[in-house]
Amino acid sequence: MSPTRTIDEWSGLLDHLTMADSSSPSRTPEPGHTPGPGHTLDYALDDERVLTEPAQYRALFDDLRSRIVALLNERAATTQEVAQTVGRPKGTVGHHMKVLEAAGLIRVVRTKKVRAIEAKYYGRTARVFRYMHVHDAADRPTRILRDAAAEVAVAPVDEVDANVRHVRISPERAAEWQERLNALLVEFADQPRSGDTVYGLTLALYATTRTTLPAPEDTGDGGMP
Repeated sequence: MSPTRTIDEWSGLLDHLTMADSSSPSRTPEPGHTPGPGHTLDYALDDERVLTEPAQYRALFDDLRSRIVALLNERAATTQEVAQTVGRPKGTVGHHMKVLEAAGLIRVVRTKKVRAIEAKYYGRTARVFRYMHVHDAADRPTRILRDAAAEVAVAPVDEVDANVRHVRISPERAAEWQERLNALLVEFADQPRSGDTVYGLTLALYATTRTTLPAPEDTGDGGMP
């Protein structure tokens, strides 16, 4: 499979950040345009951006910064709003947002006067960030599954559904399935926001060391030994 991966709110999920591709068009508001069904951001952004510099990887693939980027896939927000949501001091969050801004991953999308103080609202620079499993993203699959397992462990048992299958297929077929799963993840991340519960969707397609049955011997009697 190709080493190229993508991140959405979350993915991240972070997401997450959600791991996704750019097959879903960015729904950015335009004057006089009524968007179709799906989650619509309150600011304009690019469809995708490719991470090319180590500094971008360092900025994005920090757990707190990944969560900040994922939150901004909901709407533009101030440092204070983000700090309250993640439960961290405003100064700490402000520092991490400056790191993300310097890396070109978030930007100020609008300002608003609040009690004579200019509040800055930050948004992502792209709906999807494309990256490789290098630099600070080298262990991202393991971290994603670790974080998902921790969330599942404390989730109500009737709110969790999980399953697994193991199939012997070619690398080409595995790559096709990866694309289909990525498209499904994008569709999930693009759902209209409603309700009070945040649900997580974690997808993983991976090679294993499991053994398989040998090819059947040709005995001339329908394959029966």
